[in-house]
Amino acid sequence: MNEISPRITINGADADYLDGNYASPGGLKAAALTFKLPLTYGGMKKLWNQEVCLYLNKHDSSPLFRGWIKRTKLNPNEVEIYAEDALGYMIKSGEASQAKIVLTEQDNIDGLSAGAAIKRILDISKLSAKVGTDIVGNTTPVVTTVRPPLRGVFTVHDIINILLSKAIDTSGTLPRPNIARLVDNGTKSQIIIELEADVDSDPIVHVFDEKTNITNLTILNRKVPTIINVVTGKTIKGTFTHDTAIDAYDRTYLDVSNDNLTSPAECKDFAEKLFRANLHVQYEYGLETFEGSYLNENDVIRIQTDEPKFSGNYRIIGKKISFSPSSYKVGININRKPPTLAEYISSRDN
Repeated sequence: MNEISPRITINGADADYLDGNYASPGGLKAAALTFKLPLTYGGMKKLWNQEVCLYLNKHDSSPLFRGWIKRTKLNPNEVEIYAEDALGYMIKSGEASQAKIVLTEQDNIDGLSAGAAIKRILDISKLSAKVGTDIVGNTTPVVTTVRPPLRGVFTVHDIINILLSKAIDTSGTLPRPNIARLVDNGTKSQIIIELEADVDSDPIVHVFDEKTNITNLTILNRKVPTIINVVTGKTIKGTFTHDTAIDAYDRTYLDVSNDNLTSPAECKDFAEKLFRANLHVQYEYGLETFEGSYLNENDVIRIQTDEPKFSGNYRIIGKKISFSPSSYKVGININRKPPTLAEYISSRDN
């Protein structure tokens, strides 16, 4: 990965910043950029709601971050700036409360595919000026909106999650959900839909190891569900219990639903697959490095360590960058999670 020399612009003009922090949590949550300006610059201007872009290098044609200033704080010698990306508008409408729309018999998303429905709800919520849908694409497999039809008041964020949760690719060994994230085409943030990466088969984008490009490493030991209940419809149910794992990991429960299953035996088999998937992802990493600035959510990377059980392929789920005009540090959150329906259940395993 190339070294970075971060550049910040406000309404297209270079800002003489002091230092900054970029944080993208992933999972359809807003990314944020905080930075400091000299008081002689920031204190003289109206900054609220101005467009801010962060470029990792001066020759980049597209910014890593495009957002709008939401808060400013005056200090004795500087101004602290806080900006959120377009997802902040989509989720919060730029304010403290979440953006909501009303779906009625006359104004709705009935019969639309997930991609077309996302375009429609962004138009209804008047957020299409901030969040582009030129390259949104569609889910794999393509699904139409839910039945019974959605009526009433919904947040934009909830509708997108409802639509994505209905599109599960079952062509492989494990079910794979779809995710949505932002990309930038150089002039506007665009929302896209893509299948969650498979850490066992998708191309590896970058390799990290403790001896050359990892400066700090933390490992999270996640809870492994040992009793898994799978329900389809209202009556059919299957339960998988791993007695040996209960002795090792204690009793931890996970409840999921899958409308594609037709018998208790299929439900139990699916629950066993979920157990194996969660056992496979017992460990998650947080790593600090001087590489990886251009990596994106859902990219697959490889970790090499002296402990074989911690080495392997991982999926990026979030990223942080701390920077100044002369230095930077990258933090990456990753997991080894093979895609499962657990992204969309209310009873989480962590």
